[in-house]
Amino acid sequence: MPDKSDFQARQYAFAAHIRDPQNVAAPEGIEDRRMAVYRKLFFNNLNNLLGTMFPVLRKIHSDDQWRRMIRQFMQKHRAETPYFLQLPEEFLGFLETEFEPGPQDHAFLLELAHYEYAELALSISTKENDPESIDPDGDLLKETPVRSVLAWTYAYRYPVHRISPDFLPAKPAEQPVYLALYRDDNDKVRFLELNAVTAGLLDAIENNPDAQSGEGLLRELAKKIHYPDVDALIGHGADALQEMRQLKILIGTRSAS
Repeated sequence: MPDKSDFQARQYAFAAHIRDPQNVAAPEGIEDRRMAVYRKLFFNNLNNLLGTMFPVLRKIHSDDQWRRMIRQFMQKHRAETPYFLQLPEEFLGFLETEFEPGPQDHAFLLELAHYEYAELALSISTKENDPESIDPDGDLLKETPVRSVLAWTYAYRYPVHRISPDFLPAKPAEQPVYLALYRDDNDKVRFLELNAVTAGLLDAIENNPDAQSGEGLLRELAKKIHYPDVDALIGHGADALQEMRQLKILIGTRSAS
């Protein structure tokens, strides 16, 4: 019977070579023609999978740039999970902590990767809204607005939702870019660009331990940001709340405290 420790050592040597064939020799006793099959198979699988999962990131890089990124991922990153659907999270973690950007890499690279990761994560999320005690047609000002668990908000320095091969911003936007990602009734992931006030309102709805009404949240927000015309803000806020309910960012209301 083969020695277990020797078998594991050969496995590790095999994997180390597959990860970094330029710097790590192949295990002894394996024909290079056979090793070449595995080298190509592993690299191309990752190359194609991550290109599909991060389509815009892939499109804005040349073949050489993208292959360099994938090779670094294989060389440097040690995944915490073998699950296919968690591969994008592993790649994002690599970009955050291990990737060594070159002079041609875009400053927005990490933010774009996060945005594409969030889109994918939301599309496969298994979370479901609990309809218990929810009134889908409730008064959003008089009652407590309820946010969908399938609506996520982020603030970026770059307009990541607009980036494409034809639009590659060289510097951050003058103001933060607020985006609400949400999944509609057809399980399609969409986005809504928010202004700072609407983003603040959505955050207040999410963090509302006292179950304040929509109007109460808007009055608190007006005070917090020193908005000069509270009634005008409530009017604008009512329109924003209605739009977000139509888009299913909000799923309705509960009775306010």
